[in-house]
Amino acid sequence: MSKAPEIKLKEGDKAPEFTAPINGGGRIALADFKGKHVVLYFYPRDDTPGCTKEAGAFRDHFTAFKKKGAVVLGVSVDSAKAHDKFVTKYKLPFTLVSDEDKKIVEAYGVWGEKTFMGRKYLGTYRVTFLIGPDGRIKKIWPQVKPEEHAEEVLAALEL
Repeated sequence: MSKAPEIKLKEGDKAPEFTAPINGGGRIALADFKGKHVVLYFYPRDDTPGCTKEAGAFRDHFTAFKKKGAVVLGVSVDSAKAHDKFVTKYKLPFTLVSDEDKKIVEAYGVWGEKTFMGRKYLGTYRVTFLIGPDGRIKKIWPQVKPEEHAEEVLAALEL
């Protein structure tokens, strides 16, 4: 099990801007969502057990997020093509951002050394940022349980 990441960003900080490719083609920028709440969830890899559970939970609660005017964006270092397969296989209604050059994961401080079964490697930590309509970070979840996390984020939107 990997330790929690040491995230340098804090609640109240301006969320780092980015522009990146997405599933289905095209590109998006964080600035495209100014004026809305953005759930920016980082996950290690498409179509792996924990990541699939987390994506499924966001899918299952997607209508509730939409009713609250929130945008859900999943980010991993997988390619946009891999995201296309993941979205199709699990019928994900939200956008997945491809960060193959690791600029976004590094800007948000969620890329680092992890350990799995005694093996050390570099990877993406499972961390979520709730970004307010003003572009500032409202809440950070540095360690999440994939199955329950979407409900936690939804509850934070009530505040």
